[in-house]
Amino acid sequence: MKKVLIIEDNDEVRENTAEILELSNYEVVTAENGKIGVEKALQEKPDLIICDIMMPVLDGYGVFHLLSKHKETSSIPFIFLTAKSEKSDFRKGMEMGADDYITKPFDGIELLNAIEVRLKKSEMLQQHFKDGLEGFTDFLNSAKETGKVQLTSEERDIRSFKKKFYIYKEGERPKALYYVVSGKVKISRTNNDGKELITGIVGEGDFFGYIPILEETNYKEDAQVLEDTQVMVIPKDDFVQLVTNDMTIARQFIKIITHNILDKEEDLLNLAYNSVRQKVAYGLIQLHEKYKENENDNPILKMSRENMAQAIGIATESLIRTLGDFKDEKLIDIQTGKIQVLNEKKLRNML
Repeated sequence: MKKVLIIEDNDEVRENTAEILELSNYEVVTAENGKIGVEKALQEKPDLIICDIMMPVLDGYGVFHLLSKHKETSSIPFIFLTAKSEKSDFRKGMEMGADDYITKPFDGIELLNAIEVRLKKSEMLQQHFKDGLEGFTDFLNSAKETGKVQLTSEERDIRSFKKKFYIYKEGERPKALYYVVSGKVKISRTNNDGKELITGIVGEGDFFGYIPILEETNYKEDAQVLEDTQVMVIPKDDFVQLVTNDMTIARQFIKIITHNILDKEEDLLNLAYNSVRQKVAYGLIQLHEKYKENENDNPILKMSRENMAQAIGIATESLIRTLGDFKDEKLIDIQTGKIQVLNEKKLRNML
């Protein structure tokens, strides 16, 4: 049974709303002002909160602000109740991150429909989608069912690209969000001296190209295919709808891409503090993970020494010398330019 907290200073409205929800098989908790409402929300951990805006002691905006600061209540669906219909009230609430607005007086069906929709979206937010194409497809299906975004299978265009093909170049306007189904893509930029700097290598299960869309800027980097690659192409307008029209869906997307951000932070720490040997060991482990097709796979790393050095953040000569040392120590094997990790555990121990 789902639990709903009603925060409303008007006794009649509060009691009538509680009765409607109880008859609809919801567990109901009530509070007569904002201060008590915050206390009960933290204590009861409801599945959804319905809160009046104009209240004594602490108004609805204050309630929402305080609950958003607590980890255990920040993601609870929040519906504002108001007797006002001014656009400024609606705008302020939605800008703060509220899930919905209901204007008093309202009928029971309107209230129950709003609650059902928000609870369904909340359940989607709690889902933990699998890694890979299957998990992302499940996410898109959930977004279509619970949100305003219309994404059909025909629009999820999966394209094949050959090695060295540029998916996009620096300066171009973004047209899509990209998701790697298989293969590898090099993300790089060129400095003022014309030298290429690799900022990332994305592989199966990774997204790329979303930052320029969110920032509404041109691409600041190139995206070039390192090996034959399949990429799911999501039109820009659909992606913008996905993350701007519905906060619940946006939060879920953020959860999906969070691992990319954490990887970037780890890359920066490696670049700043590790020795050359540690940097090369870290880079080999990262590439080893990118090229793996399954847990027990020991892939062949196919990448030019120049690209590898740029990706790791060291000089090509330093990379070649360190790889030679690793080969002598039987940590890796090198055959005609291709590298295979022989002792992953020792490489990880360096870090």
